[in-house]
Amino acid sequence: MLALTRKKGESIILNNDIEISILELRGDQVKIGISAPKEVPVYRKEVYLQIQKENEAASSAASLAALKEIL
Repeated sequence: MLALTRKKGESIILNNDIEISILELRGDQVKIGISAPKEVPVYRKEVYLQIQKENEAASSAASLAALKEIL
C-alpha cells in the first residue's frame, strides 16, 4: 500500500485519467472527489463487497440450476 499525505485542495492522479481530490476536512472525516472516465466503475468499499457477494451467490445458483438440468 502506498500512503500519501495530502492537504485540502490537493490531488492524486491514478493511471493518467483518474484524479482523487481532497475537498474538505472536518474532524475525523475527509471528503474526497473522484474524477474518472464513465467506463470506470467507482464504488464505496462496502457497496463493492456487497455486489461481489451477490454476484457469487447468483453464480452459485446459476451453476446449481445448470447442474440440475444436466441431471
